[in-house]
Amino acid sequence: MTITGATRLYAIVGDPIVQVRSPEVFTERFRAAGVDAVFLPVHVPASRFEAVFAALLEVRNLDGLLVTIPFKTRALPFARHVGSMARAVDAINALRREASGAWVGDMFDGLGFVRAVERKGYGVRGRHAALFGAGGAGSAIAHALAEAGVAAIDLIEPDAAKAHTLVSRLRQLFPDQAFAIVDRVPPGSTLVVNASPVGMEAHDGLPGELGALDPGTVIGDVVISKAPTPIVRFALDRGYGHVTGSDMHEGQVDALFDFFLHRVTSASASASS
Repeated sequence: MTITGATRLYAIVGDPIVQVRSPEVFTERFRAAGVDAVFLPVHVPASRFEAVFAALLEVRNLDGLLVTIPFKTRALPFARHVGSMARAVDAINALRREASGAWVGDMFDGLGFVRAVERKGYGVRGRHAALFGAGGAGSAIAHALAEAGVAAIDLIEPDAAKAHTLVSRLRQLFPDQAFAIVDRVPPGSTLVVNASPVGMEAHDGLPGELGALDPGTVIGDVVISKAPTPIVRFALDRGYGHVTGSDMHEGQVDALFDFFLHRVTSASASASS
């Protein structure tokens, strides 16, 4: 594709950023749809996030942002309007600039993970889930799993305040399902999800003790990696079903593409009416 002064910009912000696949995926999607836009990786140091992110939002030809680890919660205050999932989990992973200039944010991690599980034919309803991590991705996945009908979620999170906040919110929204804070994967778990950053570094091990799992257990990871992450390798070595970070990313691409292009579609419709 040819990049000109009229080309619109989209970007993904994270620390680190080398692991992301969004630039290649969305740039190709834009090209295939005939949209004059490119998607860029932006490595923002955690210590400078607020200053750099605020400056990025002032770039006039920037129309959308993805937000990855560790900024999904810290990005929320920058959105003037947020969707229902973002309000539920107090985090966002995508922002879109409206024609008015206002930024709209929402969270798609949970939807992406559930779609990935279902696309691989495993199903979600009725499972007992054990979830590592109560950050932005973990909160979104917990809500999406509850909406999809899991019977129970056991949360493993070292930050006690964060864990209690998430479980309290889940109990209010889904009173007919069971939620608990635990220190390891309980026996009988049939869906184990790593929504923590563990696995991003080459020297990382498992996010925690997995114990003995039922033969039909599905193991998922939000970490995107070319090689299997430790928890995905655990699943492969033992014959469990597995969902990778790349699977989750593919599961939310369609929804994110529609979210980003809403402004373009609305502007085109207004121009032709």
